[in-house]
Parts: sequence; C-alpha cells; structure tokens
Amino acid sequence: MKRFADTVLRNRLRGCGAVLIQGAKGCGKTETAARIAGSAARLDIDEDMRVRMELDPKSVLTGAAPRLIDEWQEYPQIWNYVRREVDARKKRGQFILTGSANPEERARLHSGAGRFSIIKMRPMSLYEKAWSTGEVSLAELVKGRAPKSEQVDFDLGTLAEKITLGGWPGLIGSGARAGLRFMRDYITLIAEVDINRASGRKRDPQKVTRLLRSLARNISTEAALSSIAKDTGGADTRIGEETIAEYLETLERLMTVEQLPAWSPHIRCADTLRKTPKRHFVDPSLAVGALGLSTDKLLADLNYFGFLFESLVIRDLRIYADVHEGGVFHYRDSRGMEVDAVIEYPDTSWAAFEVKMGFTAQDEAARNLLNFAAKIDQKKMGAPSALTVITANGFACRRKDGVNVVPLSALTA
Repeated sequence: MKRFADTVLRNRLRGCGAVLIQGAKGCGKTETAARIAGSAARLDIDEDMRVRMELDPKSVLTGAAPRLIDEWQEYPQIWNYVRREVDARKKRGQFILTGSANPEERARLHSGAGRFSIIKMRPMSLYEKAWSTGEVSLAELVKGRAPKSEQVDFDLGTLAEKITLGGWPGLIGSGARAGLRFMRDYITLIAEVDINRASGRKRDPQKVTRLLRSLARNISTEAALSSIAKDTGGADTRIGEETIAEYLETLERLMTVEQLPAWSPHIRCADTLRKTPKRHFVDPSLAVGALGLSTDKLLADLNYFGFLFESLVIRDLRIYADVHEGGVFHYRDSRGMEVDAVIEYPDTSWAAFEVKMGFTAQDEAARNLLNFAAKIDQKKMGAPSALTVITANGFACRRKDGVNVVPLSALTA
C-alpha cells in the first residue's frame, strides 16, 4: 500500500546525501526505506553488523546506494561515520537511516546540517489505509478550492473500531479485538523495555504504565504537569513534576507521545496567548490500549470518544500537512477562545480547523472559526487560506459563510 512517505523520501534523497526517517516502532519505516534502498545493514538483528560496528564501523557503510542503516540508534556513533562518508563521496542519495528512538542530543557529536534531511513518519492515515475516499485534497483546500464529496456515513461502531486499530500496518485486515490486544502489548513493551533502553536508566514499569494511562485520559487536552504527576503517583506515591517531564521527554524520543504546540500569531487585542501544548499519542489507538477500552466501552462514553476523534484528526492532518512541509498547532487565549488545529506553511500561509464528530454541530464550529479569523491581525499574518470544520460523516461542501465542511473520511493530502 502506498505511503505519502514514499514520495517524500525519494524527493529528499534527490536533495541531500542522507535521510533520517524517525518514527514510532511499527509504523512502517523499515518497509518504506527497504523499497528504495539498494542495500541494507540492520543493526538490531544482524550479528555480523554488530561485530563490524565493534571492529570496523566504516565497513557497515559499504553497499549499493542508497544504503539503509536500520535502527541506527543502537550505535549512535554511526551518525558521524555517515556524515563523513557523505562529505567524502560528494553525492546525493547515499544513505537512509531509520530509528524508532532518538538518542540524546549529546550522542550526535557533530551536526548533520547540509548532509541530512529528516523525515518524521507516523502510522498510516485513513487515506493510506483506504478508509478515506480522498475526494478532498488538503493542499487544494488551503489554496482556496471549494471542497466537494459524496455523502459519507460512518456509524459510531465502525469509527470506534478504526480508532482502536489505528494506523499500524501490522494490523491491516485485523479486527478490533486483535487491535486492542496488539495495543495492550505495545504499551507493556514501552513500559517494561523501550523506555529503559531510550533513557539509559531503569524505570519503574508501574509508574510508566500509570503515566501512559494518565496521558490517555487527558488526550487532546492541555493537562498540566502537576495534574499528570498527581494522577501518575496515585494515592500513596508522590512524583515530582521534574520526574514526569523526564519521562515525557523519553516518551517523545520514542515517538510514542507527540505534543501539539500552541500557535503564536499576531492578534488585534490584548488577550494573552496560552503556550501550553496539547498532549497526544502518535496514534490514538495507543490511548485505547493504555486504558484497555473495548469498542463497547468507547461507545458508552461519547465525550471521551470525541477527544479520541479529535486526536485521530490531528494525526491525519499532520500526515497530510507534512507532504508540503506544513506544521500543525492549536490555539487558545485568555478569553477561552480555542481552535483545534492551525496549519502553517513555510510561505507563512495558514488555515484553521475545528473538529466535530457530528455533521449537525458544524454551525457552532463555523461561528468559532469566523470569530477566530476576525481576531487575527491579518495585516501581519495574512488572511486564512481556509476555515474548515472536520466531521466524522456527512459530505464536503462550502457553506454560504465561506467555511468549509469536510468529513475526515473524504480527506487526503
């Protein structure tokens, strides 16, 4: 199945000597890289490569280009060998590095500037899994084209199953029960194995599990570190905010947790902009796994279901925006005005999005978007390229007030 990362990777290899693909374990990095690579060195499973890394690291780089160095973080020093080899060869498209964890910055002894291009790869979007018709392109939407699609009907049971399965390639063709079991195991491995390897320290698996559950309960919110610390510690244990911050930093390096930063535009009034990020998992299915929620339990709590749907939308917007190097943010100010997502592109154009599960909730969301746009200092920021309500069902159209309505299952890059 085609991934947007396939095209992005080819384009980046044409422009630089090496490409680093970062992404959560199981999102498809190695498969995407292997389709393009001329040869491969798999540092996590190939014993011969492990011996070479100890005796003659440079020999690991020998092979047809582009040479795939898989799970490079197992031997962070390979970064400098690749950097030097790119300088020596003076050719583009020589190496692809993949990794499911980023070593600490001090492990990168020299800058890769000018030699490396970095791609952040996430689990599959609805479109990549053939769960979206792709009738509406985000790129065309932000160019001002009015969206149009056929009626899309997602019953809540089907949507709950798709959230539970997430975008993991390994779950293609599986049902919700298998998905939940997969995600529970995934969470257990993070808590008992992965976080120790990524941090270089022994972490208490129970504390990590409670932290992951706290993050799951607070998904798509700006939960304070103090609240998460209290939630993680429980009734009998006190955990400091500094410790929670360290745990979160490691989970981000594992690319399990991905914060949604706050947008800081110029506004016309004196309201204070909030800078707290919203907390998300790289895929909302991880929240389902952390809490052990069946589809029935999701359907019994539609309020929480709505937060998971928002996180699903953010995941897909990030994937689609990445194709054209757009960044995704959220907005909140001291007067309580919130916007679920703002995409800003390198040319400084921007577009705003509200997320509503129900098609009938679009009126309130559209009013909020229009009020938000009026608040932005458009002389400095420019007018929004698009104001759009993302729904779970319905059909894509442009309202009389100029706000777009697009079901997520009709959207693509």
